[in-house]
Amino acid sequence: MGLAKNPIRLLLLGIGAALARLHLVAPERVHETTDLAWPRIVTGLARMSKSVVDVAMVGIAVGPTAIAGMGFAGPYWGMTFAIGGGMAAGTIALVSQRYGAEAYDGLGQVVRSSALLVTVVGVPVAALFWVAPVELIGLLSDDPAAVAYGADYLRILSLGVPFAILNQIGSRVFVGVDDAWTPMVVRSGGAVTNAALNAVLVFGFDMGVAGAALGTVVASVLVTAAFAIGLTAGRLPGIGALPMTVDPASRYVDRGTLADLVSIGLPVVGRNSVWTVARFPILAFVGLLGPNVVAAYVISRRIWGLMNTPGWGFGLAASSLVGQALGGDHEDGAATYGREITYFTTATYLLAAAVVALFAEPIVRGFVDDPASGTVPVAVGLVYAACVAVVPQGVGQSVAGALDSTGDTRWPFYGRVVGMFGFAIPLTYLAATVPSLGLWGLYLAFLGESLPTALVTVHRFRSGRWRAISRTYRPGAADD
Repeated sequence: MGLAKNPIRLLLLGIGAALARLHLVAPERVHETTDLAWPRIVTGLARMSKSVVDVAMVGIAVGPTAIAGMGFAGPYWGMTFAIGGGMAAGTIALVSQRYGAEAYDGLGQVVRSSALLVTVVGVPVAALFWVAPVELIGLLSDDPAAVAYGADYLRILSLGVPFAILNQIGSRVFVGVDDAWTPMVVRSGGAVTNAALNAVLVFGFDMGVAGAALGTVVASVLVTAAFAIGLTAGRLPGIGALPMTVDPASRYVDRGTLADLVSIGLPVVGRNSVWTVARFPILAFVGLLGPNVVAAYVISRRIWGLMNTPGWGFGLAASSLVGQALGGDHEDGAATYGREITYFTTATYLLAAAVVALFAEPIVRGFVDDPASGTVPVAVGLVYAACVAVVPQGVGQSVAGALDSTGDTRWPFYGRVVGMFGFAIPLTYLAATVPSLGLWGLYLAFLGESLPTALVTVHRFRSGRWRAISRTYRPGAADD
């Protein structure tokens, strides 16, 4: 499919054109944002669709209890992306600012130091998942069958942890130098390969959750290999020349670069980990409502994930464009990018939520259609709640992406803490323990998760405090 005819790109351009007519977004920024966002959105859709297909395959092949087991393993696997995504925020901030300042000599050092840092962090996490999967899953459920399924899934996934983290670094490097196409092709190809492998392993070899996990590991290794080859050779088969190369034999340890990566990335790891950590008590409380409610909750979260994929694209577009503007010392331009991309994000999320709400029941029945289980009506109600809550989620992601590129990463973390521990977890607990509240507690927990984060993050960006913070991370500051 040609670039000009890509439906995601055309849809975004249409939304952007409508906003431009309302004088909310400048036409040139619509095109810049779209060109960076749509490949990442396609990647996100591919990856989340793979995750959705995994659940659907296992649900069809094994049943709702296996879905619940995969759900209990989810927070642990999510730690991988919390770490990788946090460190990658530091990577894209440093890469985009150096690219905007035309300080190309410093790009390779950022990539090598990032790869070293996430590998050192990721290997112990993988070891923990391999050694103690039963004990870890057992913290969330006392259902022996669900624990067994979850442990099998997590043990095999542990082999893919370092590769999944490195994949996020590779993706952010390219987006930071205005190349969103390469990571889209590589990671979407990995997601398609993953889904195909899972179909063979789950149905052809009757491996159930183990097959779904093994497919994920193999695909993660292949994606990592593709990024490594591309960055060292400067080109990839089928893609052609890439905008940068990295010398793998050069220095990896650079104290200044590592310090900047940690100072920018650690709050983002914290921000991402808030959701990951919060999932433990949330799933434990949801588990009190029975395996069918757990299965419905897992299904609704997968659908939430699909709706949330535009935020991946807009957040990274904001990081790249805001960072490049700051690299050129255009602070007012950076502020304009952040504001207009947020408008763009909001309009896109409203449209996506409306479409999913309209087709909520048939979408849910694609996962499970057993009338006796009672899973379908519960999942449909949770999907409606997700459609409301995902809009502020998208806003928060977009603005957090802009702040990430400035180095001002603490306030999105604070907002996430307030949302998850102040609202989402208490409301989920009440849903499980107060019969009169019931599922309404889960509905409100979805909104409690996303709205406070959005409010705090937007307030921080509008304050303008990020301007001074960003000056300490720009290439000139690094040379001082």
